[in-house]
Amino acid sequence: MDIQDKLDLLGSAAQADLACGKCGEGQTRVRDDVGRWIYPAVRPDGKTVKMLKILQTNACEKDCFYCPTRRGRDVPRSTFQPEELAATFDQIHRAHLAEAIFISSGVAGGGTRTMERMLATAELLRGKYDFRGYIHLKLMPGAQDAAIERALLLADRVSVNLEAPSSEHLAKLSSTKRYAEELLAPLQIAKKLIARNPALAGKTMTTQFVVGAADESDRDILARTTQLYRELELARAYFSAFQPIENTPLENHAPTPLVREHRLYQSDFLFRKYGFAFADLIFDPRGNLATEADPKTVWATHHPEFFPIVLNRASKEQLLRIPGIGPLSASRILQSRRVTKFTAIEQLARIGADASRAAPFVLMNGRAPARQLALPF
Repeated sequence: MDIQDKLDLLGSAAQADLACGKCGEGQTRVRDDVGRWIYPAVRPDGKTVKMLKILQTNACEKDCFYCPTRRGRDVPRSTFQPEELAATFDQIHRAHLAEAIFISSGVAGGGTRTMERMLATAELLRGKYDFRGYIHLKLMPGAQDAAIERALLLADRVSVNLEAPSSEHLAKLSSTKRYAEELLAPLQIAKKLIARNPALAGKTMTTQFVVGAADESDRDILARTTQLYRELELARAYFSAFQPIENTPLENHAPTPLVREHRLYQSDFLFRKYGFAFADLIFDPRGNLATEADPKTVWATHHPEFFPIVLNRASKEQLLRIPGIGPLSASRILQSRRVTKFTAIEQLARIGADASRAAPFVLMNGRAPARQLALPF
């Protein structure tokens, strides 16, 4: 198999790994034979770069019931040797097609051996090819301390796909993965290493969940997510709505609606950017978020005592509780109030807020905005 065929096979296989905030937005990807697997990615510093997402190999000894490259499934298999992948990316980088690389892998020959091949690739990129750009490395199940430390020294970000919120849920997705020992443990080790080694300052960790394949609830997923933020200082979590794949054990399982994935991302943003706590979320009796409204609006409609908010006196924390106002528009409100008062709902629209959504929840100069609708309580 030649290099282009390997790029196609192992780039396609890496699509499901959500390594970055914009990965998967196909309409903004580079459009050529190599660039099909290059995605716009937002780095931890907020800069958007072009990232190649690739597997070291799609050979795998794990049996994840939803995975297209699970062991025993009849699909073409291939492997990049470390020098081969490093040299290929160097050419892509020098052609200005990509400025970053995400390397994941199937587990072939055990997690330790697989991790060694990935580390060898990263070492060649940093050493032989003098690549100083962004590297994201997936930590293999059961990765050991020394390998994790080396990964953190070489990469800007590392990640482990937990896939499920608990060992009980993971058992419905795989018979060959151990939740605490193989998946949680590498993240816990990475957290300790970052905390005690000044050379690792600024290195970050992420994880990913498959949504809807293990009969888990949104409450289950978000409870685990907030625990990871609190205990491991995780940078962020990614959510992937389950879609059944032919010739896998879950091929007849119902697909997860994309709106459920969207609501999880909205809740995650409330945790990370809006000051919301897990206890603020409103779940239905089955532990799931509403699909007909976003979680911030649902919270607002359940807390009439908090509204309406006096826009010209509200703190940033109060502003961020108003539907239609985000962190940027909240900052702009505070900035604008230094020179003028808000007297009309159109002023909110001009600073980038969703004025129609905010209107029912605010007062301007002691009065409801002229275009305000009745509070939806």
